[in-house]
Amino acid sequence: MKKIVFATNNKHKLEEVRNILGSAFEVVSLADIGCTEDIPETGKTLRENARQKAEYIYNNYHLPCFADDTGLEVDALNGEPGIYSARYAEINNAGEGHDGEANMSLLLKRLEGKDSRKAHFTTIICLSPMEYTDSATGEYRYFEGIVEGEITTTRSGTEGFGYDPIFRPDGYDKTFAELGNDIKNGISHRARAISKLAEAFKVGYINGKL
Repeated sequence: MKKIVFATNNKHKLEEVRNILGSAFEVVSLADIGCTEDIPETGKTLRENARQKAEYIYNNYHLPCFADDTGLEVDALNGEPGIYSARYAEINNAGEGHDGEANMSLLLKRLEGKDSRKAHFTTIICLSPMEYTDSATGEYRYFEGIVEGEITTTRSGTEGFGYDPIFRPDGYDKTFAELGNDIKNGISHRARAISKLAEAFKVGYINGKL
């Protein structure tokens, strides 16, 4: 089984990705490779942030890896919280660190009185150069996943993480947190990006690179 680093220590994201990729790869975390550094994440876009993390691991640990960055963009808030989704409350002096509850509270407060609650999640994955794909050119590759939906007025559900209790995807009458991981892992922004990554691995297998 091939080993690949997912540049995260978020146990929820790690479990989600492992479930989606299945047994084809051994997906390991930053902690698993002994990376305790605070990896720079100073980009102005999701793509830039994902690239920063993937480059850091590839250049410093010399291991095949991929990194993601995810943002929730709300139409009525001109795209907020965007790249600051994980630290939305912190940067607005309404919470500390990656405080999911504070992030949701601030978002709900800012949407009070707004006519539209339309929003979408975007995940960008950056894959380091590696022999496991259809193009071992030494270039970094990107995979995008988007899911449209809306922000609910109250929290609902207990599964998932982040904004899951207040995000209801189009075509469903429940939030991500109510739908459960099995359904979410089939339709979420991260699932869609990971599926594209898995397809690149599949092509690599067909071409004899796995």
